[in-house]
Amino acid sequence: MKKIHLAALLATTLMATATAHAQSYPSKPIKAIVPFAAGSATDQIGRAFVQKMSEQLGQPIIIENKAGVNGMLGADAVAKSAPDGYTLMVGTNSTNAALKSLMKKLPYDQDTAFAPIGYMGSVPLIVAVNNDVPVKNLKELVAAAKAKPTQLTFASASTSQRVSTEVLMSMSGIQMTHVPYKSGPAAMTDLIGGQVNLFTADFAVMLPQVKAGKIRGLAVTSMQRSKAIPELPTVNEALGLKDYELIAYFAMFAPAGTPADVIAKLNKALNAAAADKDIIEKFSAIGFETSPGTPEALAQRNKAETAKWAKAIRDAKIEAE
Repeated sequence: MKKIHLAALLATTLMATATAHAQSYPSKPIKAIVPFAAGSATDQIGRAFVQKMSEQLGQPIIIENKAGVNGMLGADAVAKSAPDGYTLMVGTNSTNAALKSLMKKLPYDQDTAFAPIGYMGSVPLIVAVNNDVPVKNLKELVAAAKAKPTQLTFASASTSQRVSTEVLMSMSGIQMTHVPYKSGPAAMTDLIGGQVNLFTADFAVMLPQVKAGKIRGLAVTSMQRSKAIPELPTVNEALGLKDYELIAYFAMFAPAGTPADVIAKLNKALNAAAADKDIIEKFSAIGFETSPGTPEALAQRNKAETAKWAKAIRDAKIEAE
């Protein structure tokens, strides 16, 4: 009997402690890890969201950039953090959908290491070339690549950047040489400078340079043309394809085991940010579309996206590293 009473007392104490923690949360600054470089789309969008979330939660949320290995280093740091609501991750299709198909072994279980908080939104990519590459459209690029296989080079610093180009090559029957980078801004610098020929990246990195004439945009990777740059055709339009679509998405996660009440508070703050007109107006110019929702909806979306990216990586014949 004493053992039963002791177990019941312990359970009650733990529940009371958890409830008190959730009620007082947050009582100190929160850290949000962005697993990509400063200046990337993930960084820009993450910073805007956490600023609005800080206002809702009454505590500062401090961004920490931890870039490397397509977001794996930052994701690993979050996966191994205490599940107390004070370490979050601004995740993407790289960290939470595609990495398990790109890597032979991850230092964490991608499917179980994170607690979904909420979906933030998505953005298409732009396929662009250095101004000195003698092509004016995607058909001419394909013809040039077929004439000189592997001579053209393409940059990537994230899963979406690499897979979008690899799938394009697979579907159009061309070969180019991959040049990996640690960050999108670094890849952009080399594209402008002519060290690489082609780069496919999100609007945040790409659109200002296309608009300024520093690089030549060829197509967008979404199913529909973007209102932000309607003169660019979709990849499907440019090449007469039907099924090409690869877009980047952004969502927030906590370490698995984070209390449900804490997740609920974070989800409420995140959805308020996603519905904020300042954020919507600021990022509409780069094709970003917000989409507030529940943690459960993000879990389902992530499952579907993981399957989608696995197929894209398999179809593009990308070998796990």
